[in-house]
Amino acid sequence: MAGLLLAAGGGRRFGGPKALVEHRGQLFVEAAAAALAGGGCAPVVVVLGASAAEVRERADLSDAVLVDNPEWVSGMGSSLRAGLAVLADAPVDAVLVLPVDTPGVTAAAVRRVAAHTSPDALVRASYKGRPGHPVLIGRAHWAGVAELAVGDAGARDYLRRNPVLDVPCADVASGEDVDRPEDLPS
Repeated sequence: MAGLLLAAGGGRRFGGPKALVEHRGQLFVEAAAAALAGGGCAPVVVVLGASAAEVRERADLSDAVLVDNPEWVSGMGSSLRAGLAVLADAPVDAVLVLPVDTPGVTAAAVRRVAAHTSPDALVRASYKGRPGHPVLIGRAHWAGVAELAVGDAGARDYLRRNPVLDVPCADVASGEDVDRPEDLPS
């Protein structure tokens, strides 16, 4: 199972790229990549866009595969497609997708969702009954996900059209998105 970290956005509502947000002594992008690796993902692919050069300079991502998304302005869908394209020839059955702005997702949540890895898997973490991240997408679904991944929807439309296994993770992680500085967990 590969890990796919979507870290290309400009963070318009936050005031800058969330990949570069420092929280609890670590950049968001570093913490998210570590959660994926710690949860058993290999390789970990990080899709960059806004401030990609600065992310490369400041973040310790030496164990990750870095991919530039020149179309990052169009939204998360283009980053998801770019990451899936890089993994097309990788010897993995599934990819576990995580957006960079979910700092409460832990390696334990990644492992729990990853326990369902198969080529046909469609699995996502849930938090108190609400769907969240990470999302596990089996290889059999990659073409369909890529086709519907436009704008900021990512895999959302594909997941709405197909049965998805929700795996409760609230006891080991928080799935809250950080859209603005005031959303940062204390």
